[in-house]
Amino acid sequence: MNNAIETTSPRLQMLVLDRTDPQQNMARFYVLAVEPTLFGEAALVREWGRVGSSGRRRLDLYRDAGEAAEALEDWLLRKSRRGYRVVFSGC
Repeated sequence: MNNAIETTSPRLQMLVLDRTDPQQNMARFYVLAVEPTLFGEAALVREWGRVGSSGRRRLDLYRDAGEAAEALEDWLLRKSRRGYRVVFSGC
């Protein structure tokens, strides 16, 4: 048996966040996803904007999925501090 596989904990692979406030006419979304690249690296894909619009998209490249997942968790903390809440979480 391979002990490395048994001891690794599952990491977040995708999050959908939203922030709504009808009094301020605010309806925003933020999507964070870890995806593989064609060259064996991993990308943290970030999409954000107003609900109902296509929004903006950015890819940040990392050496492996572990580093990308750590970056995803950092972005989750940043967005949580700004009032975003998780509406979907996928592994």
